Amino acid sequence: MLEYAKPVARLINELNKLPGIGPKTAQRLAFHIINSDIKEAEALASAITESKKTVHFCPVCGNLTDLDPCYICRNPNRDTSIVCVVEHPRDLVALEKTREYKGLYHVLHGVISPMDNVGPEMLKIPQLLDRLKDSNVNEVVIATNPTVEGEATAMYLARLIKPLEVKVTRIAHGLPVGGDLEYADQDTLTRAFEGRREL
Repeated sequence: MLEYAKPVARLINELNKLPGIGPKTAQRLAFHIINSDIKEAEALASAITESKKTVHFCPVCGNLTDLDPCYICRNPNRDTSIVCVVEHPRDLVALEKTREYKGLYHVLHGVISPMDNVGPEMLKIPQLLDRLKDSNVNEVVIATNPTVEGEATAMYLARLIKPLEVKVTRIAHGLPVGGDLEYADQDTLTRAFEGRREL
């Protein structure tokens, strides 16, 4: 059995830990990095290190940012009367690509999932409720994924938000059940957003 030099084996092992990267892809990436110019490899290493050191969650919405607050929260052209609730920062990016939505966001960082031991207290739900109490928000659009967990989270949020006299809507199901926002095309996301309904 062929053995790699220790640095190569370590690189393959570390790349193999990334989501969606199997052993063969990790090996292919490792050889690409090794065969690339030293400046390319250093640029990649620098980008990873800089991201880990400077990127954090926005204290207002929970999006990934290197500024406080993030570029969306600080944008004076955004509609502050509407907040779209998403599961993860990647879902926020998917919705932003449609260029349909002009309001603010709130990132939960997950969904309620008893099977995975994720309860409501582990999500950014208290921060959302605090935002709604101290703002002029009159609509919350729940854009969790159309999965069992996403639906349960949407219903849970609706029950908490309605007593605050804030309209609660849900994006339409132009998305496949069991699908993720980050993989949907822009037209599907646009139609889903336009067809949102009150819960």
